[in-house]
Amino acid sequence: MTLNLISCDSPRPDKRAIAKCIAEISLNANASLSQELTEILLEGDAVDIEVDDKNSGSALRALR
Repeated sequence: MTLNLISCDSPRPDKRAIAKCIAEISLNANASLSQELTEILLEGDAVDIEVDDKNSGSALRALR
C-alpha cells in the first residue's frame, strides 16, 4: 500500500517525531531517508511512502 503524505500544517512541526514515524511505518526508509522525506514534506511537497499491507492499519493509526 502506498501512502501519499500531502502536507503538514502544524505551526511548529516536530521534525524528529515525523521522521521517526515515517521510519517506523515505511517498508524501505531508514533514518536518513525518513529525515530527508520529512524535510521535503515540510517544504510543501507531497511524499509517497510504501507500507506493508498487513501493517496498514497500524500505519494509519500512527499518522493520526
